[in-house]
Amino acid sequence: MTARRHYFTTTIPYVNARPHLGFALELVQADTLARHHRHRGEQVRLLSGTDDNSLKNVLAAEAAGSDVQSFVDRNADAFAALRGPLALSLDDFIRTSSDPRHRVGVERLWRQCAASGDLYRREYEGLYCVGCEQFYSPDELVEGRCGEHGTEPQLVAEENWFFRLSRYADRLHQLISSGDLRIEPVARRNEVLALIEGGLHDFSISRSHGRARGWGIPVPEDPSQVVYVWWDALGNYVTSLGYGTGDAAYDRWWSTSERRVHLVGKGVVRFHAVYWPAMLLSAGLPLPTDILVHDYLTVDGRKISKSGGTTVDPAALAAAYGTDAVRWWLLRDVPRIGDADFTPDRLTARADADFAGGLGNLVHRIVTMVHRFRGGTVPASAPVASDVTALADACRQAPGLVDAALADFDFRRATRAVWNIVEEANRCIDATRPWELARAERQGDSEAAKRLDTVLVTLVTACRVLAEELRPFIPDAGTRITGQLRPVDGRLPAAQPLFARLREDAQPV
Repeated sequence: MTARRHYFTTTIPYVNARPHLGFALELVQADTLARHHRHRGEQVRLLSGTDDNSLKNVLAAEAAGSDVQSFVDRNADAFAALRGPLALSLDDFIRTSSDPRHRVGVERLWRQCAASGDLYRREYEGLYCVGCEQFYSPDELVEGRCGEHGTEPQLVAEENWFFRLSRYADRLHQLISSGDLRIEPVARRNEVLALIEGGLHDFSISRSHGRARGWGIPVPEDPSQVVYVWWDALGNYVTSLGYGTGDAAYDRWWSTSERRVHLVGKGVVRFHAVYWPAMLLSAGLPLPTDILVHDYLTVDGRKISKSGGTTVDPAALAAAYGTDAVRWWLLRDVPRIGDADFTPDRLTARADADFAGGLGNLVHRIVTMVHRFRGGTVPASAPVASDVTALADACRQAPGLVDAALADFDFRRATRAVWNIVEEANRCIDATRPWELARAERQGDSEAAKRLDTVLVTLVTACRVLAEELRPFIPDAGTRITGQLRPVDGRLPAAQPLFARLREDAQPV
């Protein structure tokens, strides 16, 4: 049977500044899902990239005294360079200002929607937030300010191209309420349905060449206008597959892929769950199957944000504390629903408790016992005894529990399912007391010898299951554990520390 295909995407961030930990959360979540499905033998494509064609980027470049392309290139390179510090298994990385696949795909998408009669040009006046790259009506503002950025929008009046979003309200409502277009968590789905029920208005999809400073993709057949950055950016999910170029990747990963999954932050749900599906309906293209929405990371209760001045550099964080510690905190401590406040102390406390004090200590104890009691040779398979049944059950149940949790976009629940093996293994050691079985064996107790074999092989098997199930979450640690449990000439390598205590060894970021 052919393996299922999954296409996972992150949003593509503006490059008005270097990357921050808030976006790293989305990258690590997407990478974990991609690695998990690859690990289960399924076919996966993982995409990220950068949104280069934004007025926000232009203004930041001007403020920095730099030409726009050089400024954008430098910051985009910093996003691309997160592959290493975050251990990302990206299959593709698109840059909207320079990737030759992108412009031709955006132009084709525009023309397809125009052919459907959904584009028209008219004069418009409205309140525009540059931070959101979005027009707002007065009743959408909070005391006259953008609720996302806390800034007063600019009054803009010009003639733009518009998209007939209102035409697709009923169809979008049906798709989302039926689950054909799945939005998780359910609270976010309900927000989108309420937005649609409140009435959808056509929206502007171009900006004047002058206001855009000439930066962006020209509107096809109308060079006086530049394609609206969100229309441009959303298209990356198909342009990166060669939509518009005849590349077979588009059919493989979009038209016929079983799952087309977008991971997005809560601040951009409207664009991904309303605008983008409507654009695809207009163009006659398949829709995403899943939109998975995460909340924000905060520092002292304030959203981590480039423009807001609350940033934490994920590359510097990984350099100080290690990739495993950063990924693990993002997956183990950030809730499925609700914002999470970050501090280095929380990260190091979690890593020290779970890694040095938990997982690392467990593997070290077990390998040491195998060397001490069996000369480093793992016993042959032995029947499961009653005092190791709970551990064997935890190992057997973990893959299914992880599958179910990740299907629900619940990383905390998934990590708890794996961590249950660590807890059961420690309980198993406390209950069976292998050192006492070894003492009884030396005194000639053959039953104690058999029980010791059963305990040791069960514990080593549990560590091997742990290594495999942890690999999508913390791939580097999973590899190190596997290496500690792989026999060389029939014997396990001598026990080595797998994790350092961060509070003693790392410097604050």
